[in-house]
Amino acid sequence: MHKKIFALVLFVIFSIAIFGCGGARKAIQIKGSDTMVNLTQAWAEAFMKINPTVSLAVTGGGSGTGIAALISNSTDIAQCSRDMEKKELGMARNKGVNPFQIHVANDGITLIVNKLNPVNRLTIEQLSDIFSGKLRNWKEIGGPNKDIVALSRERNSGTHVFFLEHVVKLGDKKNSREFSPSVLMMPSSQAIVEEIIGNSSAIGYVGLGYLTDREKAVAISRDGRYPYVLPSIKTVLNKQYPISRALYFYTNGEPTGEVKSFIDYVLSKPGQAIVLKMDFVPIK
Repeated sequence: MHKKIFALVLFVIFSIAIFGCGGARKAIQIKGSDTMVNLTQAWAEAFMKINPTVSLAVTGGGSGTGIAALISNSTDIAQCSRDMEKKELGMARNKGVNPFQIHVANDGITLIVNKLNPVNRLTIEQLSDIFSGKLRNWKEIGGPNKDIVALSRERNSGTHVFFLEHVVKLGDKKNSREFSPSVLMMPSSQAIVEEIIGNSSAIGYVGLGYLTDREKAVAISRDGRYPYVLPSIKTVLNKQYPISRALYFYTNGEPTGEVKSFIDYVLSKPGQAIVLKMDFVPIK
């Protein structure tokens, strides 16, 4: 009996020694932006192929979720489709967390409608009117006599925050406009896409990487005096498309170790090639 116990103890010690010497997979947690979750998962899968001892776990929930996780030290990387706000930075520093921003890709917020909708172009002001509830019928902007069904991401989404500030409020934070109570708050970008496909009266916004041939992108003009521009890798990269933005990773201080190795890969030529493959826009 004693020999069996001794053998078991030796086995446990031996197992710990093996895993402690590099046999275990190091887990890196990445949380946040739903816009970025597919892109980051693609980065993670490619990185793990060439670094098999490193494990990366990627989850969404919105930029706000990622930032909250960074502040509570429950993630290594927060993926964000917006800048951290001053109050969030203050909360982080009060917790001893020093957010470090890394620009990893670019995106164009894409307005999509059902393919049966004849409306092909809109101005930023018209979009503000639609999502604030001032414009309620498609016939007011050249469409059919149907009520507009406006779809938005939920408030925890970085895309929601960016769209509110840059479109609904027309780029003026002091503007009192808000999303209309009639706007439907959707749990994910994919949920917006599916609703658009099945509803000819709906309009919503998603990241460029979510655009498919099952719905239609709307060309956008700053104010009607500028050209109407469709979102694409080219028009986002040359800043012709008026609703473009940067996508970020945030870490607690400058990244080190395996986290730094992963981010270095993301910023490398192969990493940025994945950005193109996933229909987002590289940083160069």
